[in-house]
Amino acid sequence: MTLQSGRKHLKAHQRGVDGASLAQLVMSLPVALISLSLVSFAFSLVNAALGLVMAAAWLLSGPLVFHRPAEAAIARYLLGMRRPTPMEAERLGAVWEEVTRRAGVSQGTYELWVQERAELNATAAAGHIVAVTRHAMDRLPNSQLAAVLAHELGHHVGGHTWAGMLADWYALPARTIWRWILAGLAALFRSKSKANMACGGCLTLLLLQFVYVLAFQESMWWLILPLIAAPVLIAWLHRRAEFRADDYAAGLGFGDELMTVLAAEHEARSTPHAPPPVPPQFLPPGAPPMPARPAPVPRQPGPAPKSAHTNFEARLQHLRRGAAERS
Repeated sequence: MTLQSGRKHLKAHQRGVDGASLAQLVMSLPVALISLSLVSFAFSLVNAALGLVMAAAWLLSGPLVFHRPAEAAIARYLLGMRRPTPMEAERLGAVWEEVTRRAGVSQGTYELWVQERAELNATAAAGHIVAVTRHAMDRLPNSQLAAVLAHELGHHVGGHTWAGMLADWYALPARTIWRWILAGLAALFRSKSKANMACGGCLTLLLLQFVYVLAFQESMWWLILPLIAAPVLIAWLHRRAEFRADDYAAGLGFGDELMTVLAAEHEARSTPHAPPPVPPQFLPPGAPPMPARPAPVPRQPGPAPKSAHTNFEARLQHLRRGAAERS
């Protein structure tokens, strides 16, 4: 398949919010409330008025992560992304133009970035960022690269990206404290000292008692139960969001290409020692050839954006069922 030409009208609404995004926001409310309480309590130790001011500031800080300079800093320093080189930008621009033309989305609404990761993958991040790995650019023809980018555009259009960003941001204090608690308990239990292990056991019992008091004696089960169920439900919502984004790409006419990418990646993950095939690259007319890569791109250290992309087999089956229903 080659990229098509032509013109389509831009949609009045460039993005929205679907059920998966709304459900993720609702499931994140208990953790957000705990984070707000932690921020207020921490600063109230200095001054009661300061606690209220910082709690209000924390609530208002969420939209700042969608400010373009803030997004660029997050992409560069937290997610390990970089701006594309002129050669990469030329190719990505041609592919992205086709995707946005079919979707009726303004091409400049989102920014294209590159990740130095050895994965056939792309990522939607923050409010305006779509990143593709250099490994994917090296190995995917334009038609398949367009399918991967269309999937990420589906995350943005469906509101999955901004909902996940807000949920993670407002959950950050609570999750940080929880990780510290777990790390401290793990360190005590790993210690060879019986006193440290006994201390860890006592702290664990105190923690369980605190949860019991909140849930039953203080009738705050409405807060505790969602916290317990949240990891499972949010994982399910992430999977639903992946299916929605796949459906979006298929609706733009990239279903076959996306299935090809998913099948190849699933086979590569199933046999990790087998070198993946290198398909020919189809560059836009007049573009200089892409430089050859003698070795796979090494994975860079640092956090990667949270994603459910690794469930390739389930996504592939979902796309096949959708294609069978449409035929």
